[in-house]
Amino acid sequence: MRSTLVRRTVLSASAVSLALLATACGGTEKADAKKDDTKPSASAPAAPAVKGKTDAELGGVLLVQADLPDYVFKAATPEEAKAGAGATSDKPACLPLVKAQSMTAIGSSSGTARVKVVAKGKAPAADASPEEKLKAGMDALGATATAVTLQSYEGKGAEDAFASLKSAGTPCASGYTATQAGEAGKVTKVAPAAPVTAGDEAIAYTIAGDADGEAFTTQLVVVRKGNTLATFSAVSLAGTAEQPTAVVAAQVKKLG
Repeated sequence: MRSTLVRRTVLSASAVSLALLATACGGTEKADAKKDDTKPSASAPAAPAVKGKTDAELGGVLLVQADLPDYVFKAATPEEAKAGAGATSDKPACLPLVKAQSMTAIGSSSGTARVKVVAKGKAPAADASPEEKLKAGMDALGATATAVTLQSYEGKGAEDAFASLKSAGTPCASGYTATQAGEAGKVTKVAPAAPVTAGDEAIAYTIAGDADGEAFTTQLVVVRKGNTLATFSAVSLAGTAEQPTAVVAAQVKKLG
């Protein structure tokens, strides 16, 4: 599963209204005689629901090459989005984690924008030996690649989506099975990663799994800024990914 999902993923809510009720208490006859005649004021109108951004609007704040000149950018394909939309989990509580790793909206979003980035490898010296050139190439292949997905929501949708990811930590800690495009893969552990301070709220996980007897880890970071959710799913063909701190910082900065 690792080779398939890595290629597809990287290389490759509802608002609740509150009604306020005002009640008046009756007093004694003497108090009634002195009661102020002023009529109670009408309830203040409810605040308008937050409007979600469109695909085009999110595309305008998505990372581009100029934001991270030391990274290689690659657009996500419609096929990747379609595969991610059909991803499932044997544990319903873990489905938000699967969606976040599959560049797919959690819940119903008003817009989505995606891109994949990987740090450029260090070029070998002009007089490097064949062995040194080979090592440079292998190091480049092992670089951390990050799938960046922006999702916008109406009302409190972003808060609800973030809450589902946050609450997934405990029930999914011992692992789950994810299925995408007919292929199943086993996640063995979900644990808190190095804390991330960004946006209005943020969460980070290290997700460990096993594919064909090979262990691998994914670094998942999710940041909510207003009604926009930014997810960062980082993997490495070498098996162990690094938390994409530079990518997260650059993208959150563009969200304002």
